[in-house]
Parts: sequence; C-alpha cells; structure tokens
Amino acid sequence: MPRHLRNTRLAGLAPVSLMPALVAPLIAASVSLAPAPLVAETLTDALISAYRTSPELKAQRATLRGSDEDVARALAARRPTLNAQASAGVNHSFAFNRDTRFATLNLAASLTLWDGGMTDLAIRSARAGVRLGRVNLVDTEQQVMLGALTAYMDMRRDEKLLDLARTSFEVATRQVKAIRDRFEVGEVRRTDVSQVEARKALAQSIVALRQGTLEISREAYHVAVGKYPGRLAPPPPLPRLPKTQAAARALALKNHPMIRRARILVEIADLNVARARAAMKPRLGLQGSLGINANAPTGDTATVSITGSMPIYQGGGLTSALRKAQALAQKARFDLQRAGQLVTQGVSSSWSRLAIARATIVARRKEVESAQVALKGIRDEASLGTRTALDVLDAEKVLFEARTNLATARHDEEIAAYGLLSAMGLLTARHLGLGVKLYDPVAHYRKVEKAPVDSRRGKLLDRILRRAGQN
Repeated sequence: MPRHLRNTRLAGLAPVSLMPALVAPLIAASVSLAPAPLVAETLTDALISAYRTSPELKAQRATLRGSDEDVARALAARRPTLNAQASAGVNHSFAFNRDTRFATLNLAASLTLWDGGMTDLAIRSARAGVRLGRVNLVDTEQQVMLGALTAYMDMRRDEKLLDLARTSFEVATRQVKAIRDRFEVGEVRRTDVSQVEARKALAQSIVALRQGTLEISREAYHVAVGKYPGRLAPPPPLPRLPKTQAAARALALKNHPMIRRARILVEIADLNVARARAAMKPRLGLQGSLGINANAPTGDTATVSITGSMPIYQGGGLTSALRKAQALAQKARFDLQRAGQLVTQGVSSSWSRLAIARATIVARRKEVESAQVALKGIRDEASLGTRTALDVLDAEKVLFEARTNLATARHDEEIAAYGLLSAMGLLTARHLGLGVKLYDPVAHYRKVEKAPVDSRRGKLLDRILRRAGQN
C-alpha cells in the first residue's frame, strides 16, 4: 500500500478508492485493438481533469512558490553582503590649469553579528508562512474537488430529470392522440380533449425547462472540470465515512484547513510579538571595505570595523508596535476558537444533510412504489370505462413527480456525502486515491530554501519554474 494511503488510514478513516472506475476501461482497451464503443466518462476522470487544469489550483501553487522565496530571503540576512562601486573621470584644476585623471574601485562588505534574534525570528515566520501556503493549497484543492463533484452530480441529475420529462411528454402525446380518436367517434367531450392537451403542453414546458437546466449544468461542468462532458458513467459507491458524528468532528478538528490555518496564524502572531521585542534590542555588525585608487595620492585603502547600535528613543513607535503585535496575537487566538466552532458546525450541518437525504430517499422510494401501483390500478379501471384519460394523466403526473423527487434525493445524498468528507478536510486527490501525479510543494521549497546563486543548480531551478508555470 502506498505510504500516503497508510497515513490516511492512520488518521482514522480509510482512503476512498475511485480507481476501479478508471482501471476497468484501461484493461478493456488492452485486450483488443479493435475499435470500441465510446467509453463513458467516470467521476474519477472528471476529478483528475479538474486537478490538472484548474486555474485556481495553478494560481495557489504559484502563490505558494512565492512564499517559498520568503524563506530564502530571510536566510539571506544571515549571510554577508558585498557591494562594489566604481568611478572614473577627469578633475580640472583652474589654479594650475591642469587635468588629472582618476579611477576608483570600492568594495564594501558587511555581516550582521547580532540583531537581537530578529533574523532567526524572521526565518521562523517565513517557514510558518510556507506551511500556511500549503494549507491554503489544500483548502483550494478541496474547493476544486467539491466543485467538480457537484458539477458531475448535477449533470447526472439533470440528464435523469430530462429523460423523465421526455417520457412524461411521450405519455401525454399518446394520451392526446387516444383522446382525439375517441372524440372523433363521440365517446368523449371536447372539454376532455382540452384538458388532456393542456397536460401535454405542461409536459412540453417541463421538457424545455429541463433542457435549459441541463445546458446550464453543462457550462458549469466545463468551468469546474476543464472540459465539456461526454457520456457520464454512474458514480461509484459513496465514500467511507465515520460511523458517528463525534468521530467526524474529531477528524475535522485535526485535518480541516480552517483549523490548521488558524493554528499557524497564532504561531505567526506570537513570532511577530517576539520580533517587536527584538526590535528594541541592540545590534552588532562587522563591516569592511577595500578601495583601489588610481592616480590618487592616498593610494589604496582597506578598513575593517565593528559597529553597534541600539534604539534609545523612537517617539514611542517601538512600544506601539509591540502593543499592536500583542493585540493581533490575541485576535489570532480568538480566530482559532471561532474556526473550531465553524468547523464543528460544518460537520454537524453536513451530517444532518446526509441523514435528511437518506431518509428522503427511503420515503421517495415508497412514494414511487405507491404511485406505480396506483397508476396500474387507474389504467385498469380506465380500460373498463370507470376512469377517464385525465385520471390516467393525473396518476402519470404523480409518478413522474415521485421519480423526479427520488432522483433529486439521490443527488442530494451524493453531494452531502462528499460534502461531509470536505467538512472533515479529506476531500483531496490524495485521500480520494485518484491515481494522478500529485503536485509536490516540497520539491520547489527544497530548491529555493538555500537561495541558490547563478549556477548549474540555479539554471535547473529556472527550468523547474518554467515547467511549473504550465502546471
């Protein structure tokens, strides 16, 4: 078993496996080279496409790569700096009416020896910012996955509702033809024909409504998945979920990006308090310079010095900055408390929506069964002349609405189940087991953490960044 799946299992919930729906078409394709019928697009296909093409994910990955550079910049403060300055020219003396050419080259180096811990705190803060960026990436990934799932389920639902609407329209069309034939021989009145024709018109309007709704869902699918849908396969079994709401809450409080983000922000706020205090401490630095002076009486020079500084009075600005950092640290802790409440609420809401959807499915199934029995009985009675065509259409309408409600309830159950997975922070490509090559944020971080210079390693990094811009 891959290590990432073992880790997910240790987190308290077995990973979801959507791979059978993806592997089966590949096996079938390898058996024969003969032309095969169009393979239906699976939920796994849609999620992989969304993971690979989502602009939101690409933007967040680029943002994270920018956060990686903050660590390199913070580490650079530990290293010496070297600057060069050169000048050349002509100096004219009016007293002697003589020109003197000069050329100078100055090299200046400096190194911070002690800054009250500011540099170390800045490095720690930058690394916390990288972790924050990774959490934001997971949060964005969850949103992309949920958006693709919702678009897929909406398409499946709307296709089913359109099929039901077309069937209802076909039934109404047959009833209109039958009632007109009966009207021609004088068995029914004109009023009966008008009532049945009105039901046909209503069924036709529902077909138009479902066609429009399906087209809207099709465009939403294109935005969420990155391509227009083809023939969609039935979704796989629902993911494994905790048996109790308490277990779901525990997983959410551990894994949800909102909680993890709030904890990191508390850490960053505490570091900012420490940095505000460090700004009040003395600083010590080492400086050196080398001057090369051509055609100058002073000749070449070299100096080395140790410099120190300490803030004595800054108009109250430093103490104000400290108080502000302390206030923001308190806010970060309140935000963490609020995040816990929101995550818990999200799990409870998702759990309730799933329970409601499942209870609704049970009721809708009974409704469909009862409507089918009623329709059969009314048709039998109509054949004996004790029921009218309008009675049959009424029963057909009740069955149509029951089947529509059942399809909607099944859609709601699927969305609620994956919504609960998202509420626990587990709706990711890794946990779903999509079988797609996962984006590795650590790879770029390791390349830039030490701030590579213009070298072979630096050129390799440039190539990696160019490729990353296309992912």
